[in-house]
Amino acid sequence: MRQNIHPEYHPVVFMDTTTGFKFLSGSTKNSEETIEWEDGNTYPVIRVEVTSDSHPFYTGRQKFTQADGPVDRFNKKYGFKDTNAAE
Repeated sequence: MRQNIHPEYHPVVFMDTTTGFKFLSGSTKNSEETIEWEDGNTYPVIRVEVTSDSHPFYTGRQKFTQADGPVDRFNKKYGFKDTNAAE
């Protein structure tokens, strides 16, 4: 691997702007804003709009609108009956 071409990888606190949820992770991104973490150290803060705390898929608020696949939609659109379906 070539030396001196990769960005610096360091710990960063990511903060969900919607819920206020924070987690510590590694990143190459940097920020002027800092925060004191639970371990007593100060880390840069990166504000993000969506995390696992606010994303509908992970919170269970996501609604599934499409229940059937493309073949079922085609058959429904053109009035075909599924001959292999269990009755």
